[in-house]
Amino acid sequence: MNVEQIYTGCLSQGAYFIHSEGEAVIIDPLREVTPYVQKAKKAGVKIKYIFETHFHADFVSGHLTLSKQTGATIVYGPTAEPSFGAHIAKDGEEFKVGKLTFRALHTPGHTMESTTYLLLDEEGNEKAIFTGDTLFLGDVGRPDLAQKGADLTIEDLAGYSYDSLRNKIMPLPDHIMVYPAHGAGSACGKNMMKETEDTLGNQKKMNYALRADMTKEEFIAEVTDGLTTPPAYFPLNVKLNKEGYEDINTVLSSGLQALSPDAFEAIANESGALLLDVRTKEIFAAEHLPNSIFIGLEGGFAPWVGELIKDIAQPILLIAPEGKEKEAITRLSRVGFDATIGYLEGGLAAWKAAGKETDKIEQLSADAFAERQKNEKEIAVFDVRKPNEYQSEHVEIAENTPLSELNDHLGKFPKEKPFYVHCASGYRSMIASSILKSRGFHNLIEIIGGFKAIQQTTVPTTAFVCPSTLK
Repeated sequence: MNVEQIYTGCLSQGAYFIHSEGEAVIIDPLREVTPYVQKAKKAGVKIKYIFETHFHADFVSGHLTLSKQTGATIVYGPTAEPSFGAHIAKDGEEFKVGKLTFRALHTPGHTMESTTYLLLDEEGNEKAIFTGDTLFLGDVGRPDLAQKGADLTIEDLAGYSYDSLRNKIMPLPDHIMVYPAHGAGSACGKNMMKETEDTLGNQKKMNYALRADMTKEEFIAEVTDGLTTPPAYFPLNVKLNKEGYEDINTVLSSGLQALSPDAFEAIANESGALLLDVRTKEIFAAEHLPNSIFIGLEGGFAPWVGELIKDIAQPILLIAPEGKEKEAITRLSRVGFDATIGYLEGGLAAWKAAGKETDKIEQLSADAFAERQKNEKEIAVFDVRKPNEYQSEHVEIAENTPLSELNDHLGKFPKEKPFYVHCASGYRSMIASSILKSRGFHNLIEIIGGFKAIQQTTVPTTAFVCPSTLK
């Protein structure tokens, strides 16, 4: 028996490759399937099944392409209704893979078709569970993604999750391994551990949602508390995973069109394409194409693209480091953004050589900001971190304008006088600065190093104090 976790950090996503006696399964594959095909070839095995734990919302799965290339059967759990050919497993149904057995355990809650796959060895011993988004390490899947109007409330889904965990997962032996679909950083949960695998026994001790003495009412209250609005691209990815999508090679062929500066500019004007700059924040700040938006490959690239670009059909033109164009297009396609229509050949150097204008982001060190803060009156500071980060500690005079909600706060930014923008370390504030610049705010100043750098200065900070703790 061989279980290999294939973890993709930028999506906080775990896929799995398991093989025995010449046969293999892939669980929750990413869209680019070549690595799985190569692994199977190297191990000398045939991929027999593609197990999907549910219709994923935060990424486009590779199930269709992988099945087409290998002939493997796609398997979903009970109640799933895909628009393509797939085997819909019954609760408790078993699948043989070499000497191994996989048992489908219907575990609705995160979604109604959510299914956990229990792995048994050749002697029938329970070895591992592949839980998808039903059970994370330290958390459980959020219950608000499959809500369907008044017929199925968030509380209903949380109740299903409680029953699934108590009836299907918690009775399993403590020694078995838990392999979830996501880890810390994913928007599919709120309290995940940084580890990517653990024993069920330890999760029963560490995971708040698995407390043995927890009532259903307590579970529902805790699981639904503090849920943020899911990214807009989530339902669009569910639709792609359920109904189908283009082969990634077609997407790459379209996106890898090298465009001269003149052609790039002409297509941008004709198509209304978004100019997406994926270089580093330092390079972008120093010089970039006017009206381009920065979301760098160095950070949480794909999730921020999905969070901020509301339409997955939005045409995109890339400004990328040389040799990184394919990576950028691939990572965009993982979250359903297939409409990349080309990239700027030769990058910014070619753009400038063609005599075209550039722009920049004005920046200031944290120390210089501290001096200005002492000497200037009515200084305006905007913190684009999440509300919980802001509440933990923030610059006394700063206003919280979270990056994910930036468009809702545009009226707060002054049009005339200078204002300062920061996040934790600079990635999100550079994204925010690029968006604000494209909206006509040319009087912004980004604080280098963000709040981490500000904390090392004399700038006064404060923390939100919950009223219930006041005496």
